[in-house]
Amino acid sequence: MTGLRLILDSVGHAYGGMTVLNALSLTAEPGEVLVLVGPSGCGKSTLLGIIGGMLAPTAGTVVIEGEVAEDCLNPLTYVFQDFSLLPWRSVAGNIDLVLAARLSRPQRAERIAEVLAVTGLTEFANAWPRQLSGGMRQRVGIARALAVRPACLLLDEPLSALDAQTRDLLLDEFASIIARASTTTIYVTHNLAEAVRLGQQIVVLSRRPGRVAAIIRIQRPLAERSARDPDLRAIEQDLWTMIRADAAAAERERLNAPA
Repeated sequence: MTGLRLILDSVGHAYGGMTVLNALSLTAEPGEVLVLVGPSGCGKSTLLGIIGGMLAPTAGTVVIEGEVAEDCLNPLTYVFQDFSLLPWRSVAGNIDLVLAARLSRPQRAERIAEVLAVTGLTEFANAWPRQLSGGMRQRVGIARALAVRPACLLLDEPLSALDAQTRDLLLDEFASIIARASTTTIYVTHNLAEAVRLGQQIVVLSRRPGRVAAIIRIQRPLAERSARDPDLRAIEQDLWTMIRADAAAAERERLNAPA
């Protein structure tokens, strides 16, 4: 898969009279995993919608550079919190939904087999969604997104609907899937353990209006990281410190505001 370069220059967004994002600039390099973190309401999902073309920024520009591979059926593809699987279709049938209009039956069968292998779901090709655990259903959603061979994968808290144990068990598998996909990935999460496990560039947004408060880069390959890594734990603690300090400043402003 070929990754795209995303360049955001002074991006802002407002709903009515409320500014959600303000003068936000960042760059995601081809094949990079960029993770967006920050307090609730800081505009992470709004920014993801702008990158994906679902929303138009009210200020600034979004530039997408790079060539898309010939086998790419959808350059930018979303994975949401909700599994969004059709209960009357099998695992393979749910993946086939995004391929049917563009590929022949043999090509679709080959593509489905490929992404099922990548996500560890080969033996569940004919299973129904109701027969799968939450973690497995989310893997089907990821397999479906990868089936179109996107140049940019946009993920909005894809593990948040899972219980803590399932999420922890799936996280290493998820990191392996993303690494093998080698596509540019923008990942929104509230979970800082996910951020340091997956992110090569972690962008911390400030409280609303969201701005870039800090950027942390982790050079270590995803395959060489683990949940118990002390260096990653230290970075996670630094992220918590930044977000808590921002929340404390907001509370001080609220208390000192005129009645």
